[in-house]
Amino acid sequence: MIPSIMKTYFVFVMAVFLASCGSRQFTKGEYDDVSEARLLDDKFNESDAAVLIEEMVSSMAEHPVFANVKLPPIVQVEKVRNKTSEHIDTKWMTDSLRTALIKTGKVRFSNKEDRDLRDSEVDYQNDSGRVRKDTRKSRSGGIAADYMLTGDLVSNVQEVGNRKLIFYRLTLNLTDMETGLMAWSDEKPIRKRYKKRAVGL
Repeated sequence: MIPSIMKTYFVFVMAVFLASCGSRQFTKGEYDDVSEARLLDDKFNESDAAVLIEEMVSSMAEHPVFANVKLPPIVQVEKVRNKTSEHIDTKWMTDSLRTALIKTGKVRFSNKEDRDLRDSEVDYQNDSGRVRKDTRKSRSGGIAADYMLTGDLVSNVQEVGNRKLIFYRLTLNLTDMETGLMAWSDEKPIRKRYKKRAVGL
C-alpha cells in the first residue's frame, strides 16, 4: 500500500515539475513608452529605425529641392531594400519615413501602393451610371511624380569573444524622374554594442 502511495506522489511531483519547465505564456501586459529604446536582443528594431529616419527626414526637408520651392514636389516612395543578413520587413520603416516627411509639409507623395484601387474607383464612377456626372473624376486627372525615393539598409557584424558590434547604415537616394539624375542622397549609420552574459541554472 505504501509503495503505491509513494509511486502516485512521485508521479504527481514529476508532473508538476515538468509543467513548470514547459513553455510559459505572457499573460500580463502594460503599455510601454514607444519613445524609449528597448534593446531586448541584438536584432534590428523600431528604435533603430526611428533613429535612422529622424536624421534622414531632417536632411531631406532642409535640401533646396524641398526648402526653396513654393509648391511641394511630388515623390514616389519605393520600399527600402533590406541588404542585411537579418529578416527585416522594411515596409513599416518605409511607411514611417513617408509619414514623417508628410508631416513636414514640404513633400507630397503619389500613392503607388493603392494605384489599382484608385483606378478601379474612377472606372466605377465613369462606367456604372450610378454617380452624378458633375462629380465624376477623370481617368486622365492623375499627377505624375517629380522624384522617386529609394533606399538600402545594410549591416556589418563583428564578434570577438563575448563582445559583439552591429553596424547598420541607411542610404536614401532621390532621383529626378525627368532627367534620371540624383537630386539628393544621404546616409545615416548607427552602431550597437553587446556583451554576452553567463546564464545561471
